[in-house]
Amino acid sequence: MAWNEPGNNGGRDKDPWGNNNRGGREQGPPDLDEVFAKLSRKFGGIFGNKRGPSSGGGAVGLGVIAVIAAAIWGFSGFYTVGEAERGVVLRFGKFYEMVDPGLNWKPTFIDDVELVNVQAIRSLRSSGLMLTKDENVLRVEMEVQYRVSDAQKYLFSVTNADDSLRQATDSALRAVIGDSTMDEALTRGRQTIRANTQTDIDKITDKYDMGILVVDVNFQSARPPEAVKDAFDDAIAAREDEERFVREAEAYSNDILPKATGRAERLKKEAEGYTEKVVNGALGEVAQFEKLLPEYNVAKEVTRNRLYLDTMERVYSNTSKVMVDSKSGGNLLYLPLDKLMNQSEGSKQQMSPSSSYGIELEKTENANPTPAAPRADSGRQGRY
Repeated sequence: MAWNEPGNNGGRDKDPWGNNNRGGREQGPPDLDEVFAKLSRKFGGIFGNKRGPSSGGGAVGLGVIAVIAAAIWGFSGFYTVGEAERGVVLRFGKFYEMVDPGLNWKPTFIDDVELVNVQAIRSLRSSGLMLTKDENVLRVEMEVQYRVSDAQKYLFSVTNADDSLRQATDSALRAVIGDSTMDEALTRGRQTIRANTQTDIDKITDKYDMGILVVDVNFQSARPPEAVKDAFDDAIAAREDEERFVREAEAYSNDILPKATGRAERLKKEAEGYTEKVVNGALGEVAQFEKLLPEYNVAKEVTRNRLYLDTMERVYSNTSKVMVDSKSGGNLLYLPLDKLMNQSEGSKQQMSPSSSYGIELEKTENANPTPAAPRADSGRQGRY
């Protein structure tokens, strides 16, 4: 509704200050003293006295107002601390006490409470161009995960604990990269760099007592500048091929060595068995000759002949040739039984009707053979 709304009461207009515009004349803003006086009279009327705010009823009204204000102040002091949080109470801006999770109360306008989550895992990143030990430039990125271990120290030990941790991470990472070569940062030394960086960060946070616990450090990437990235990629690919070849060679070695070792052990065992066999055989022969020695001493000729016959028997038992001593003519006949047997088998397989007649003629001609000429070694006699 507009402040100056035309009314029905005699043509008088109303405004929010309770003044009427009589006779069509406009008045200025109301006096503040008059406004406060009207409010005082209204409050005095509410509490049963219309004579003014300085009376006894006005004092009672002020007391009720004070009670209501005190109740509002008391209820406004209740607050809740979450399960994962810790409350830091400040009294007139100075640390007063720590508050555990649950429902708590503080005097408003006197104490102030800072709630800090001590279970949430926070993270920050650190990256930049860094110089290695062998004077190469790398762009390194690392992520640090941490949580608050002490809420009081986290708020008051340093100006900004999160920013201080970021600076500590950057300093520790640059120091570790500066003590490492480019090859270590790109390939095989990543885990070492990560562990050394976390150790240095822990030393800095413990020194400044920031109330922060570093949970993990992740070495995300390390890459050369874009201008030489292609050459570095080729070098990394060659290094990976080298490692692959080494692994394949190791696998081949692991496959061949057990087989060769087993074969060597088998040959060794066979050699040992052969050695034992030969030695035992020699020992047996020695024992046999030792048993024959007394018999030889008693009857030398008989023992010598028996040994000779046994030896010849063993020798001739391994051949297919037969020596026959012809006592009538004094000639030594030689019968090649092996060749005769082979020829007879072959003739049976190749016999035909046309050749059977020739065989009969050969038998007829050989019925009365001419005496054979005496051999030069007819004077020798074989013994069996």
